[in-house]
Amino acid sequence: MGVVIAVVAVVIILLILIISGVKVVPQAKAYVIERFGAYHSTWQTGMHFRLPIIEKVAKVVSLKEQVVDFAPQPVITKDNVTMQIDTVVFYQITDAKLYAYGVESPIMAIENLTATTLRNIIGEMELDHTLTSRDTINAKIRSILDEATDPWGIKINRVELKNIKPPAEIQDAMEKQMKAERQRREAILRAEGEKASSILVAEGKKESQILEAEAEKQAQILRAEAEKEAEILKAEAQKEAILRINEAQAESIRLINEAKPEDAYLTLKKLEALVKVGDGQSTKIVIPSELQGIVGLVNTIKEAK
Repeated sequence: MGVVIAVVAVVIILLILIISGVKVVPQAKAYVIERFGAYHSTWQTGMHFRLPIIEKVAKVVSLKEQVVDFAPQPVITKDNVTMQIDTVVFYQITDAKLYAYGVESPIMAIENLTATTLRNIIGEMELDHTLTSRDTINAKIRSILDEATDPWGIKINRVELKNIKPPAEIQDAMEKQMKAERQRREAILRAEGEKASSILVAEGKKESQILEAEAEKQAQILRAEAEKEAEILKAEAQKEAILRINEAQAESIRLINEAKPEDAYLTLKKLEALVKVGDGQSTKIVIPSELQGIVGLVNTIKEAK
């Protein structure tokens, strides 16, 4: 009976040891395994079996990207201005073995390395350059930290300067400088606006005068063309009138010739022409002999009136 109990106890102990030796590594985790105190292997995601007593899980490592916010560090610029700068570091463990055995207290090592690197970089820059070169500083720190932490199985993905705090008097002077700069820019913009407005007004007046001159010139051209056209029409009308008169006279003469007028009618027409001549300004008139008697009769009639 005692033997059975002992066997059962041994079986139970073996089952407990076997069950306790089964390990499941979750996602984004890595287990560092030691055998007899020495590194043996690194377990990745999945189910694994650990030999009881012989093997142990020395370190559980998270493979996720992690962030650490370091306290503000005093740094001195090239122009001897002391500032407080705090940094944020984003890192990721890429090799669990190197992380477990590479350096004691890796986060403290990264913090101290960040502080010394930051002091070295800022010490080579003046205050104004420091405030306007965050991206450059971030890139330099990340490059140096990534190279230094590579033997520790750590990759530095990103470094950011969270805050840069200059002394209070420096900050007050900078605010006054920025205010003066904004006022200067405002004055320049106002002057440029007034200048542009004056130029536009002058150009508008110039364009208006040019348009008025062109309009007057066009009006004069149109008036001249109208007068010329009127004169041409008048001359053509006069020409047409003279032509019509001449045609009428020619037609009249033709009709008279066709009618074969008597001598008395011709004598009367001559007399009418003589009367028109007598009303003119001529001082000397030669009268044909055949009309002298008729002229005397006309003068007698005139005196009688």
